[in-house]
Amino acid sequence: MKEWLKISCLLCVFGFVREIRPSEPYVTEYLLGPWRNITEQQLIQDVYPVGTYSHLVQLVFVFLITDFLRYKPLIITIGAAGVIIWSMLIWTTSLLSLQILEFFYGTYMAAEVAYYTYIYAKVDKKYYPRVTSHTRAAMFAGKLISGITSQLMINLELMNYRQLNYITLATQILAMLWAFGLPKVDKSLYFHREALEESSTAPPSANQLQLEPEVESGPMQLLWQHFHNAYTNPRVIQWSLWYAIGLAGYLQVTYYMQVLWKVIEPEPQIAWNGAVDAVLTALAALSALAAGYLHSGRLRPKTTLLVLSVLSALEGGSVLICCWTNDIYWSYVGFVIFGALYGFTITVASAEVARNLQEESFGLVFGINTLLALVFQSLLTIIVVSETGFELSPVDQYAVYAFYFIAVALIYFISVLVEHLWQRGSKQVHAKSESLE
Repeated sequence: MKEWLKISCLLCVFGFVREIRPSEPYVTEYLLGPWRNITEQQLIQDVYPVGTYSHLVQLVFVFLITDFLRYKPLIITIGAAGVIIWSMLIWTTSLLSLQILEFFYGTYMAAEVAYYTYIYAKVDKKYYPRVTSHTRAAMFAGKLISGITSQLMINLELMNYRQLNYITLATQILAMLWAFGLPKVDKSLYFHREALEESSTAPPSANQLQLEPEVESGPMQLLWQHFHNAYTNPRVIQWSLWYAIGLAGYLQVTYYMQVLWKVIEPEPQIAWNGAVDAVLTALAALSALAAGYLHSGRLRPKTTLLVLSVLSALEGGSVLICCWTNDIYWSYVGFVIFGALYGFTITVASAEVARNLQEESFGLVFGINTLLALVFQSLLTIIVVSETGFELSPVDQYAVYAFYFIAVALIYFISVLVEHLWQRGSKQVHAKSESLE
């Protein structure tokens, strides 16, 4: 087996095992069940927001040290944080312990950036697209197995909601142990960089910005150079904003969805959360593949924006289906449609960002975009959920999230229309000036 493929497989095993968390589709059912003395209001106001804010704050820290520590320690940290989280879920009962647990959940999610960027420091640039698809596919596969497992355990009455946490704890222990066996990173993209080779003399592609030539420099200078090259490109800014806004909305919708379902159906005979997660994951994976196929060289930038504007409006409509119904099954359907549409739009947005970047700055730019998404998510939490904001009910919260996606669609549709009219007017003025000459 080729070395790059071996490393990719080793990392993918970690990603696959980490995502096998059958307790997650039922975490709200568990927390509001007889095992803990906590109310729905406390869960919404005092517990879940801690995870959102913790993720944001810790991502800043993790983002700064991941490259310096050469990735692997942070991947081990993911597994260790998972062990702490699910141990506390099983063996603690107080509100304070849940808030501490949410802090570690922030660590668990923030350190994920190391999983995605580790591979870029271990393989040659020409393999970046392939290993990126491998790492994503591994996580999709893990989530799919997780959803199917949890639903089977509940339907067959082999386990209750609390006992599902034991499976999750076991997979997190296994993931942590596996992480210790990952090959160490001898060099990284910024702080432990080998002397740069002379860059290729091939001209940049039509889609890429003319980049400043890289010279051997310190890590901070190189970070700034990659940042400057990326965020002085209007196309990168345009698609990065779409990526961040879309991811923020997705995180908020998925984070509180189980609470909404609990409001719609307080005592379901069978909660189909696991099956819904499995179907959503499968459709999201298929729509991501479809996006890669349909988008690759087939759509012009303006057409792509128009398509995504329509899909964003449909995402908003699907969220309205989730909350403007008293039938839990319609809410399930709306959520699955939302996930499938999101899988398509985020893949296209990611591809549009990537096509305008230097390959080595992928991790940096997507890290910054994720950080921006968490800022937007935290603002949504403060405004919509928290006591300092409007403190809306779950149904009203989801109505806000729906119109959030619809508003984004309108803004980008108008921007495409204005850009088209501006360019058309400029061409007419140019044609008239040429005729006068």
